[in-house]
Amino acid sequence: MGTLVGHVAPGVCFIVVGLWHLYSHIRLFLLRPASYVAPVWFPVRGARHLELSLVIAGAVASILMELVVGPARHQPFDSDGTVPSDHLHNFEHASISLALLVYAASAILLDGACAARHRAPPCRAGDAVSQLAAAAAFAQELMLFHLHSADHVGVEGQYHLLLQGVVAVTLATTVLGVAAPRSFAVSLVRSASLLLQGVWFVAMGVMLWTPALLPKGCVLSHEDGHDVARCRDDDGALARAKALVNLQFSWYLSATVVLVVALYHRMCSLYKEEPRGNDHGEEDDDDDDGEENDDVETAKGGSGRVFGEAAPMEISRP
Repeated sequence: MGTLVGHVAPGVCFIVVGLWHLYSHIRLFLLRPASYVAPVWFPVRGARHLELSLVIAGAVASILMELVVGPARHQPFDSDGTVPSDHLHNFEHASISLALLVYAASAILLDGACAARHRAPPCRAGDAVSQLAAAAAFAQELMLFHLHSADHVGVEGQYHLLLQGVVAVTLATTVLGVAAPRSFAVSLVRSASLLLQGVWFVAMGVMLWTPALLPKGCVLSHEDGHDVARCRDDDGALARAKALVNLQFSWYLSATVVLVVALYHRMCSLYKEEPRGNDHGEEDDDDDDGEENDDVETAKGGSGRVFGEAAPMEISRP
């Protein structure tokens, strides 16, 4: 981070995951609303851990960029082996990526343990532990952005302050998902907050590191080896820039709400509730028919299963 690419690249990753989860949660809920239970991640038929593998790949790439590729000497340490002050933010950003890597690796490990103990999902305890690992990752993201070593008192600080609010929503809904796995509203808000995180990362990178897009009275200043947006405070330029950031966030939030509502409305016409074998809406806990359960068109118990045949990408339940 600290550059345009450093914000846009992780932002695009958050956008992709957010849209994927929005689509998957809405579809799962529309197909089986009575037995809906939210998963933390969605397997893909033919590449079960594709989502988690992409998270790991993105996290590893981010860590390498922060600690190996980005620094001028291609390593983040000083000549005496200590961490210089201008590289502290590299370690902070890399630590956020490490937390996401730990979550994704833990989810794969727990899924493997579930498969070893049961012939087929669901694996409720593993789902809960994976969700707690995700919550720990978002908690670290919130802490490190809140206690960032970089100077965030100016317009960049306003972007990060609003980002912390979005991360806090993601963290809260992830924790709530452990206690209320059947709540579609919790899953919907969590997915939307992941999408908004990505959008805000991209906006931050483009607006702060494109000189032509900086507010009036603000310029890019090269400090401690990287560019920082600085605004004059004597003529009100800083206050005006912060107000513009607030407006921008408000517009992106409204656009996210419109997108979620439009997607839900469109998918309501595409996916109808599947016939239920249990008239009382009780969850089918005895579904233990082996690996073929990942290939049937159903959305039972514990989390998401493979859904209907009309999807461009078939997904199964973790």
